[in-house]
Amino acid sequence: MNTKLHAVTDANGRPLSFFITAGQVSDYTGAAALLDDLPKAQWMLADRGYDADWYRDALQAKGITPCIPGRKSRIVPIKYDRVRTR
Repeated sequence: MNTKLHAVTDANGRPLSFFITAGQVSDYTGAAALLDDLPKAQWMLADRGYDADWYRDALQAKGITPCIPGRKSRIVPIKYDRVRTR
């Protein structure tokens, strides 16, 4: 069995909140669990595992611009800042 550690960090990478899930559980579970713990921020950097319309909408409702690459299966590609995700 393996696990995933979902983390919220500040702009300097310092951890603020954690949530652990089983390895086979979707990243959406971790995203939903940590949504209320997000600090005030301009950007949210995340990997493709967090690409969901509901999550993008929730971030924007908090005034946070999502910088999340779209999943390869998306029919309409998502625009994101590729420089920020490097």
